[in-house]
Amino acid sequence: MRSLYRAQRVHTFGHPPTGDWVLVDGRHVERVGAGEPPKADRIVDLPGATIVPGFVDAHVHLTSLGLAADNEDVVAARSAGELLAIARDRARGASDEVVALQGYDETTWIDSTLPTLEQLDEVTAAPLVIRRTDGHVALLNTAALSLADALDTPGVARDSEGGPTGVVTGTANRLVGRWAATARSEHTIEALQLSGAARAASHGVTTVHEMTLPLEFGPLDLETLLAHRRDLPVSVEVVLGVMDVPKAVELGLRAIGGDLAADGSLGAGTAAISDPYTDGSGRGELVFDDEILEGFFRDGHDAGLQVGMHAIGDRAIEQVVGAWERIYRRLDSRERRHFRARRHRIEHFEMPSLAQIERAAMLGLGISAQPAFDAAWGFPGALYERRVGPDRAWAMNPIRTILDRGLELGVGSDAPVVPVDPWATIRAMETHHDPTQRLDRAAAIRIHTTGSARLAHHEEKKGVLEPGMHADIAAYDVDPLSVEDVAGLRPILTVSLGREVWVS
Repeated sequence: MRSLYRAQRVHTFGHPPTGDWVLVDGRHVERVGAGEPPKADRIVDLPGATIVPGFVDAHVHLTSLGLAADNEDVVAARSAGELLAIARDRARGASDEVVALQGYDETTWIDSTLPTLEQLDEVTAAPLVIRRTDGHVALLNTAALSLADALDTPGVARDSEGGPTGVVTGTANRLVGRWAATARSEHTIEALQLSGAARAASHGVTTVHEMTLPLEFGPLDLETLLAHRRDLPVSVEVVLGVMDVPKAVELGLRAIGGDLAADGSLGAGTAAISDPYTDGSGRGELVFDDEILEGFFRDGHDAGLQVGMHAIGDRAIEQVVGAWERIYRRLDSRERRHFRARRHRIEHFEMPSLAQIERAAMLGLGISAQPAFDAAWGFPGALYERRVGPDRAWAMNPIRTILDRGLELGVGSDAPVVPVDPWATIRAMETHHDPTQRLDRAAAIRIHTTGSARLAHHEEKKGVLEPGMHADIAAYDVDPLSVEDVAGLRPILTVSLGREVWVS
């Protein structure tokens, strides 16, 4: 089946750079051209529209993204009282064993004080779990703490008398996440993943890099995704978020690690940083010993896998880059060339020093960044400045420096931490809090298409509209390259692998 998409304008981000129609043969682009089009089995006229390549979101969590549709009120809450009221309403209508909410951000509240354990207990006698927007903190009532068997686990915050406060981070947070996830059936998980993928498609995203976390969301979450991912409306590159290298090989996956965390988050105060947080709460935590991390990296590389790791704080970035350097130094010249070609990844990479950026570039590492984090928390007075002070916050997320130093750079949302919205990500790169780090729109689009495709070694398939490439298309009723502001821009049509997966 050959389909012809006729528009006012096509930006290919390849060659030829522009046209006014795209001819699709099954799953692939056959030709982009201008003027009189060739014959086709069907014609889709998009008068006045502009077509661009479909976007690649390099970091998502589909199940959690599906859950986000039912938690928009949690995200919008602006006080502990509002959050508790939402939880109370949810508990009254709950049919699941666990009352689960996600997405609160206390740094946007009028008063950032979290609910107490007593207040959480008053909401419901059923187990209650409320996860923070970054997923690195959860609020639990007594029933949830007990049933999750988390009371004696590291990461349970305690008051001056040694009693739990209801706040959990680190190991306890991961244990609670896994326990809560076991209440979901395969059917529920499948529906959530479909919902998350559909939301991505509705924003012009045609490919996602799914950061699975089996130790946090349970093995059923991964098994369900692998069973039906080809039925989803977007292409899904699965990254196995564990250290089990033989398992990744057995499953036929190409990437391991992904969002497996070397540290926590700045919002949770658990990102590993060199100097203490401004509130004196310490320097965060490294999850793994150096030897364990290096051994995992070596085993993954030797197995032919692309290896990734979540690292936000400068101390975690130092641990990750240092481990890769020790492995790299033991290789000969030919092996080093193959090492660089692997594009081992660091997810987030928010607080690198200039020296760390240069060292990562020497190793050929790929950086998977989330520019919308900067838009949400990077400006004066926002979360990052409050956590680490103005000087350290100002130097965060140096997108242009990373790009200029020659690192492989792709971007994504970490949805549902921030919405899966490519134009919000592009706008964040255009309006970075540091003017010297801003990118023009065309460069930002390339990073969100070709750059993210390259992170998964998909540059011969995705990122541009040229003959032989995947038919991944997003069409808009305005020209995204010429409008003054792209905020809120939504496609009128999304085509993924030749399938029309979204029509507005």
